[in-house]
Amino acid sequence: MPWKSKGAKSEAADHAGARLARQATVEVAGLLGKRGMSRTDLARMMDVSPGRVSQILSGDENLTLRSLAAVADALELDIKISFVEPKEDGARRPHGLGDGSDAFVYAP
Repeated sequence: MPWKSKGAKSEAADHAGARLARQATVEVAGLLGKRGMSRTDLARMMDVSPGRVSQILSGDENLTLRSLAAVADALELDIKISFVEPKEDGARRPHGLGDGSDAFVYAP
């Protein structure tokens, strides 16, 4: 509700969620590039409009697990999500982004 103020944890979760959505869309764009596919190709494979794929990959919408699952299904891929401890230095970094690993791992 707009009149309610968010707590610090809620705002941190919102920021982490936005970062995760951006990472997922970058990952999908990278996969499309590696396969020489366009967003229109993905839309055809998903049986949705190109506009819908643009919405999913724009990062502007709240990317759902169902949306990611639909993309993975169309690309005949599995999704693996892992929760990892932060590095010893306390820094948290995304892993698996474009490095050819078989896991999609996110650390905020």
